[in-house]
Amino acid sequence: MHEHVLHDILHQLTHTAHDAGRPVPRLLAVSKTRDETAVANLALKGQTAFGENYVQEALAKQNAMAGTAAAGLALEWHLIGHLQSNKAAEAATRFDWVQTVDRLKLVTALARHRRADQAALNVLIQVNIDDEASKHGCRPDEVEALATAIAAESRLCLRGLMVIPAPHDEPELLRPAFRRSKQLFDSLTQTHRSVDTLSMGMSDDYAVAIAEGSTMVRIGTALFGARAKPQS
Repeated sequence: MHEHVLHDILHQLTHTAHDAGRPVPRLLAVSKTRDETAVANLALKGQTAFGENYVQEALAKQNAMAGTAAAGLALEWHLIGHLQSNKAAEAATRFDWVQTVDRLKLVTALARHRRADQAALNVLIQVNIDDEASKHGCRPDEVEALATAIAAESRLCLRGLMVIPAPHDEPELLRPAFRRSKQLFDSLTQTHRSVDTLSMGMSDDYAVAIAEGSTMVRIGTALFGARAKPQS
């Protein structure tokens, strides 16, 4: 990664938020498929929050990080990929955030496996905001019941929502979905005092997401560069 990429992206996020009259969102570095060296290099530049899609890949990376220069840093690990119930035990103990809770079975499993000596696990409800058949996430009308179940668990902390709208080549076309997500988020803040995070927006569309009220953007390619293509 180029020395100034992180600084440039943080500057862009700040500038975009100020132009839109919005708070500056947190940056989640999406480190899926990147090795521990790439994560360590970014961590040493001051980035502490990292997002992973797969539990096993994240655990291997976390273990490997013990041998890097960034080993002593307090990193924050977010699960942003679909969580299977049989991985809930590891996810509950090895992540700081799970952003993809979309069904009651996961709420119960994560709460059961989060250790009592750990801080409460930060949880986001993943919402299928465009009702895509191929995408995970609960329906908007299921959010409140799921939020209530999460809030009832002492080992979990309900923090908000995560959304991935249906893709479009033109980011501006995502604005209605982002706006609906913000309305749903605002409604949730009225019933649950712990809610403070709306995770939406990625490398190609974060400017529109920020303008519509995102508090956390998930950026991978813009930080780490394009993924290497497998050798044929």
